[in-house]
Amino acid sequence: MKTNRRCRALLAVSLNLMALLFSTTAFITTHWCEGTQRVPKPSCGKDKKTNCLNYSGNETANETNQNVVHYSWETGDDRFLFRYFHTGIWYSCEENINAAGEKCRSFIDLAPASEKGVLWLSVVSEVLYIMLLVVGFSLMCLELFHSSSVIDGLKLNAFAAVFTVLSGLLGMVAHMMYTQVFQVTVSLGPEDWRPHTWDYGWSFCLAWGSFTCCMAASVTTLNSYTKTVIEFRHKRKIFEQGFREEQNFLDQEAIKYFRERSVQSVAPSVEFLMDSASLRKSRLSPTSA
Repeated sequence: MKTNRRCRALLAVSLNLMALLFSTTAFITTHWCEGTQRVPKPSCGKDKKTNCLNYSGNETANETNQNVVHYSWETGDDRFLFRYFHTGIWYSCEENINAAGEKCRSFIDLAPASEKGVLWLSVVSEVLYIMLLVVGFSLMCLELFHSSSVIDGLKLNAFAAVFTVLSGLLGMVAHMMYTQVFQVTVSLGPEDWRPHTWDYGWSFCLAWGSFTCCMAASVTTLNSYTKTVIEFRHKRKIFEQGFREEQNFLDQEAIKYFRERSVQSVAPSVEFLMDSASLRKSRLSPTSA
């Protein structure tokens, strides 16, 4: 029983630790959603030779012949660049088309005014989700390494299960609220930010993976608690049943013993009375004759 309970506790601790690592990584990264943004190509210059619009022809040709006029025949999507971007809870980063690297801006500032409250509620829920995961993980570690009795272990197990379930519910609500805010921002956000194509990134997958591990840890903890209680009650029932049988056996032996003792104590008295009666008869018989 103790080995099985320890294995279940170790599994719950591992799942909770994975959920905590996944949620923390997703919270601080900026790959919840990623895709491309369609932006106009910049004009070509001395520092910009590619992915640009050259309205006045090739620069080398202009240096040789200043009177030649060149036109740009790019139309439709050829006049635009599709730059990569990725967005998290805190920041939205996009490829810098004028220089190397990326430029980032606050996603909270990009969200519409009507959705800022929902976004902040999502952030608070994410923070509470991580804090409750930490509390549940601490209780599971205490139950695994420092519980001295079964009763104390059951109490820690129950509290850990409650905190883990609550954290999972908060995480689910936070992820759903962020998804809603991002979809509204795609439609109503700034013109220079609105995505052309987008999809969910690996941070979003980590967030829902964390929720899955969290719920699995809570189910494992509840299962361990339930099995421990059932095994404890079963052993107690067997003990009480054996105790009753032993008590009944002792009672029957005691009754038999006292019955034999009573019979043994009564037999001499009966013999004494019979001897007395016979003696009286023998004395009275001559007189009556």
